[in-house]
Amino acid sequence: MKFSGHFLTAALAASALLTPLATLDACTGITLKAENGDYVFARTLEWGSSDFKSRVVIFPRGYEYSARVPKGMSGKSWKGIYGVAGIDMFESGRYADAMNEKGLCAGLFYMPGFADYAKYDPAHPDRQIAPSDVVNYLLSTCANLDEAREALTSKVEVTAIPEEMLGFPAPVHFILRDPSGKQLVVEWVDGKPVFFDGKLGVITNAPTYDWHLINLRNYLGMRLSPKPDVTLDGMKLAPLGVGSGFLGLPGDFTPPSRFIRAAVFDSTARKTPDGGETLYEAFRILDNFNVPLGSSDGPKSEVPGLRSDTCWTIAYDVPRKSFYYHTQNDRRVQMVDIAKIDFDKLDKMVALRLDDGKQTILDRTGEIGAK
Repeated sequence: MKFSGHFLTAALAASALLTPLATLDACTGITLKAENGDYVFARTLEWGSSDFKSRVVIFPRGYEYSARVPKGMSGKSWKGIYGVAGIDMFESGRYADAMNEKGLCAGLFYMPGFADYAKYDPAHPDRQIAPSDVVNYLLSTCANLDEAREALTSKVEVTAIPEEMLGFPAPVHFILRDPSGKQLVVEWVDGKPVFFDGKLGVITNAPTYDWHLINLRNYLGMRLSPKPDVTLDGMKLAPLGVGSGFLGLPGDFTPPSRFIRAAVFDSTARKTPDGGETLYEAFRILDNFNVPLGSSDGPKSEVPGLRSDTCWTIAYDVPRKSFYYHTQNDRRVQMVDIAKIDFDKLDKMVALRLDDGKQTILDRTGEIGAK
């Protein structure tokens, strides 16, 4: 069966009405800049009340990749130039978010109903990749945003290849970031990639990125400081308490509301001296976006043992080429230093568990004097 872009849009619109898939993913991404110029990129990952089955995955230089295509179809194969490390999805080796050894980062964000890929072209299988291949392809072959843009424009074609985990092509868009702080949002319209300057540094899910930027104009008055006192007919009226500058800030978990909150919190973040301190601020801000279990698709879809709709949160210290993360099971922050990985000696993909399934707790009682 061939999937056309128009068929895909119609199918996704129908799925939004008939299934909970349209609300499964509620990811939020932000960018913070330290006073010394360091950048920290960070995001949450939600997949409804489901287990995303993520791992820390590292690919060596020279790894032989192949596009994920259904049986009977052919896709692109390529040899990686750069080593890559990040977090995958469904134990597939396909990244949801990752960084390569050059410091280029890429993240996948669900966007149901608004991704319109080209149809699969069997005459040119050496150019065809699935949406879930994009992060792997770009980070293993590109050193910066210019190379990534060129690759998506002229070297590969992201096509409507159905995903085994979904049953249809993954409706997604991407944010790409390099060490200079420049960012690029990529979406697909009428089968072609469309690029947006992502200098705002914020991203969520549907609808399209340009729509979110227009909607942001409705909230230009948001500010960290409280609203000033006013006098009406000689009566002085003061705000009831702290937070009045954010009065009217949307508090629900829909993508448009999260985009607004992320943009406001990002722009009012405390000043931090360097990347290390900025990591604290990134995790603090993203704590505001943890989605309660069941709010995405209802308790009927809950998987036993899940503690949150937010599976994990990741932050990149870009100048030091390292990433930090915590999970729904363990709030302890864990770290992978990409700069210290010897990609010359690494000869195969390495996969590590994200956590041990339980919270790491430091018992301080002994310092007091236990019985």
